[in-house]
Amino acid sequence: MALELRHLRYLLAVAENGTFTRAAEELHISQPTLSQQIKQLERILDVQLLDRTGRTVRLTDAGVAYVHHARRALRDLAAAERAVHDVHDLTRGHLRLAVTPTFTAYLTGPLAAELHTRHPGITMTLREMPQDRIESGLLADEIDLGIAFTGTHLPGISATELFTETLTLVTSARHPAGHDHPLPVDDLAGLQLALLSGDFATRGHIDDYFTQHGVSPHIAVEANSIQAITEIVQRTTLATVLPDALTHDHPHLIPIPLDPPLPSRTVALLTRTDAYRSSAGRAFTRLTHDLIRTRPYTGPGTGTAAGSEADADLEPPAEH
Repeated sequence: MALELRHLRYLLAVAENGTFTRAAEELHISQPTLSQQIKQLERILDVQLLDRTGRTVRLTDAGVAYVHHARRALRDLAAAERAVHDVHDLTRGHLRLAVTPTFTAYLTGPLAAELHTRHPGITMTLREMPQDRIESGLLADEIDLGIAFTGTHLPGISATELFTETLTLVTSARHPAGHDHPLPVDDLAGLQLALLSGDFATRGHIDDYFTQHGVSPHIAVEANSIQAITEIVQRTTLATVLPDALTHDHPHLIPIPLDPPLPSRTVALLTRTDAYRSSAGRAFTRLTHDLIRTRPYTGPGTGTAAGSEADADLEPPAEH
């Protein structure tokens, strides 16, 4: 009896679900069929892969070792299928993109619009998630490209710098604070703020800034939605702290620099170092570099660097 791909998929489903019942439901097959297929695999390998004695099914030591390689094999086969079907004239293709949450407020819209304008045959799946999940998703081949920040990355992740993101105080035109000069950090104590909730990494940067300068502002609203924060600020005299780039596409929002300024962050395009680079992925990388050179949020000196990286990206990326 020969090993088949379904054996691997069935084993992974049982390992991930912990029971044959849930795995069978996920696979849309009967439980007896699933159990029979797993037993076939164990006979082929002449080893027990699952411990069925408890209330939940667990991998044996041999099962743990086998699943590790089985998961990688299926990932590589999926990448091979995408490579075979990759169309170099960009008349079709698919891109799996993940971004950290703040970018959905000002960057993903222009990027998606540019992709659709240049290459209407390319479809895109866009996911919003924390940076650690983006990197693990890249390594698991669940994502093609990620947009997040530079820093310490998981082994196997490459980062190409794009531009500098600056956080600033953001208000509406009705806010009484002056807009013509930087606001001293001590004046924040007299403002009422609407801020992102603590599950955003951006909120951590904001809180660190407050702590560093001994400021305890009045936080009137916390929300886990950037859209909610911007809607509230536009309609009230509350202020917020968000990337100043967000105000460029929202004329009713006004950035007010702080003195001293909030720390900036370097935005980066993340990839898996050894990943196959599809035509859709390469095209999106090029248009990303093209777009940030034309946008006002490009930081000092990043235009030249971005151009050189864009040209270099026509070939497989080097490790960073």
